[in-house]
Amino acid sequence: MIRLPLFLLLLACITLHAAPSKPNFLIILADDLGYSDLGCYGSEIATPNLDKLAAGGLRFTQFYNTARCWPTRSVLMTGHYAQQIGMDPQYGKFPAWVRTLPQRLGAVGYRSYHSGKWHVGNAPKVVADGGFTRSYYVAQQDNHFHPKRHELDDQPLPVPEGGWYSSTAMAQHAIDFLKEHAQQHVDAPFFTYLAFTAPHFPIQALPEDIAKYQDTYSKGWSTTRAGRFERQKKLGLVATTLSDPEPQIIAPSGKESDLEILGSGETRHAVPWESLTDEQKQFQATKQAIHAAMIDRMDQEIGRVLAQLKAMNAFEDTLILFLSDNGASAEIMVRGLGHDKAAPMGAAASYLCLGPGGSTVSNTPFRRHKIWVHEGGISTPFIAHWPQGIAAKGELRHTPGHVIDVVPTLLALAGDAKPVMPENAPSYPGRSLLPAFAKDETLSRDFLFWHHSGNRALREGDWKIVSAADNGDAWELYNVSRDRAEANNLAAKEPERVKAMAEQWAKLEKEFVAQAGPKPEAKKKGKKK
Repeated sequence: MIRLPLFLLLLACITLHAAPSKPNFLIILADDLGYSDLGCYGSEIATPNLDKLAAGGLRFTQFYNTARCWPTRSVLMTGHYAQQIGMDPQYGKFPAWVRTLPQRLGAVGYRSYHSGKWHVGNAPKVVADGGFTRSYYVAQQDNHFHPKRHELDDQPLPVPEGGWYSSTAMAQHAIDFLKEHAQQHVDAPFFTYLAFTAPHFPIQALPEDIAKYQDTYSKGWSTTRAGRFERQKKLGLVATTLSDPEPQIIAPSGKESDLEILGSGETRHAVPWESLTDEQKQFQATKQAIHAAMIDRMDQEIGRVLAQLKAMNAFEDTLILFLSDNGASAEIMVRGLGHDKAAPMGAAASYLCLGPGGSTVSNTPFRRHKIWVHEGGISTPFIAHWPQGIAAKGELRHTPGHVIDVVPTLLALAGDAKPVMPENAPSYPGRSLLPAFAKDETLSRDFLFWHHSGNRALREGDWKIVSAADNGDAWELYNVSRDRAEANNLAAKEPERVKAMAEQWAKLEKEFVAQAGPKPEAKKKGKKK
């Protein structure tokens, strides 16, 4: 028997311990969650599990999305702006050069699991087109208690008889996939994508969760908003003023006739709380309680997923990212199974939306809502937690980040930092977030670009031009390092800067659309000859 000297044994142990390994990834995506909707971002809503992730990792103060569900989800899965890949507007298929994140990760040994919402129309089958190993897909989001259509590995599942709630079901399938991975594929790294539909409308929640917040919002939107803003300042999250509610605007979706279905407690405007009737105050306060309950329940379910990671000894070496697809929504509409005014608010038979008053609270301290590309529509929480890879605990990161940065970050950690791109494929427009994981430094980039539903924006350094489709397409200019509330429009004072940035925006738009390729021709109507 050969006996190695003690120092060689110690060296061997150190070498084995230090051997590079690929971390696991867990991306948790909320739906229509605003910047201030988590406790660690200033909210009064109980989110202890996410707060613990923030305390053990990082919170980004300037993280951006695309302002809407499907563009953000397509960017998250491909690493390219939605305009580059035919997803805003939707073309019906990706350019041939597109490779999804699961496809990229699969090539370097990862198994990928999806649970929840998908909404990437150019890749309709999550496994076959999206590249996931396993998938639980909730294909209809119009009711949180009754999935009209859901699929397991691209195959339809029977509609459950009862006892189903979206956040619980999505978390459970994510847990089931992780258990399977631990039992059958322990040597492979994993990527889990948990895409909740909470707190997207219809706002529906379990009665016991709603009861926690029954009296929380009776003092009104402005009081709740002011409280969140004060907490945000104490947390160091914002250095700005509180934006004005803008009661004159309404969301572009929904219609006035929906109010006849919803009743006299509803309003499509974020009017001063004092101007509401007692009935409206009660109605609006209850809606906010339901919204809070959905977020509370989502956090509870996230806790169960984290417990599974710990049970399989994967928690320490899993990079967990939490984000939202856009800011909170001002939309008021009725669709799906419709709205029964006799049903308890928040029950399966009700169809309610948070609306502009509650959305203004959720997006504190920023302007506007989902769909717009003012800060309220595109600024949301971003938490990064990874015990073995992020030494910082409870720190803030002030560098601007964007959902385009997620794919380059994960590929760098997976050992594919310089991916070979298919022919005609543009390079990834995002930046790896790894330098920001190490310290609070600004990532080098030339611009961030937005275009959705006629709303346009471009950010270069601290300067941002933004244009709303409902405001005559005029460009506004803000220095967001001093004015993220977008209260002081500097366009008249800096016309040359506006002109140069607007020209850059137009140039990028043209390039991105060209990269998506020609839009497929619409099928011609009429009889075949």
